[in-house]
Amino acid sequence: MSLNPLPIPDITVDQYLQAWLQEDVGRGDWTTAGLGSFAQRPGQAVWVTRAPGVIAGLPLARRLFQQLDVDVSFEPLVNDGDPCNKDTTVAKISGPLAVLLTGERVALNLVMRLSGIATATRQYVEQLADRPTQLVDTRKTTPGLRQFEKYASRVGGAINHRMGLDDAVMIKDNHIAAAGGIRAAVAQIRTAIPYPMTVEVETSNLEQVDEAIACPVDIIMLDNMSPELMKTAVERIREQKPTVKIEASGNVTLETLGAIAATGVDFISSSAPVTRAPWLDISMQVTSSEAV
Repeated sequence: MSLNPLPIPDITVDQYLQAWLQEDVGRGDWTTAGLGSFAQRPGQAVWVTRAPGVIAGLPLARRLFQQLDVDVSFEPLVNDGDPCNKDTTVAKISGPLAVLLTGERVALNLVMRLSGIATATRQYVEQLADRPTQLVDTRKTTPGLRQFEKYASRVGGAINHRMGLDDAVMIKDNHIAAAGGIRAAVAQIRTAIPYPMTVEVETSNLEQVDEAIACPVDIIMLDNMSPELMKTAVERIREQKPTVKIEASGNVTLETLGAIAATGVDFISSSAPVTRAPWLDISMQVTSSEAV
């Protein structure tokens, strides 16, 4: 398993991990330090799931513990992306008890959050298993956690949408309002962006769809449309601009995924697997300590 499965360098990952440890440890772990020699014993612990779900973030947990002590052994027993039942042991840890106790909460918080996203995302992806439509995530992420939450989304089976505003152009309703229309917005933006950058435009009715079709865009988003209206829009786009990709967004739930996919869109974007995902319950249990 890769130490760093994220599309960001180790030095950046470590900066995040160190900041999160500093937030929790502050001036020192008084509880663990107060144990004195007891906390200096070598110890072992296991991580156990308390609910079924999809695991994500174990390589990051290993790296976090090694920020505290490079000699700590963190052994994942499953891979990120694996579905697990309740009461599954997903990792074994060994090292000084002080390190295990001090790093426990931050590491668990990270993995529980990411595993919750991966679990929710997998549920959405499975609803699309027999269709060519693909699930993509959004920029609705927790500030400071975007790279990690989007990693968890990918582990769950979704495709990452743009990571930030600098990845691609997405002309939304407020951009359209600012420019006075889709044509004006696309024409102006096309003069300012690098050649390879893709342009996506959001539409909410057939009039806007027709306007977007007449513009040099790469992706047309159908936002908050009924399945019936969406199907008509897809037919128009396919007939006039067959190479343009079509994305559906808005009011996406597990219950509506099938109807949306049936309209023939290429992608369905939803923030729900990130913004509404409950954390996956995982606990750490110290299994042994050795007197020194």
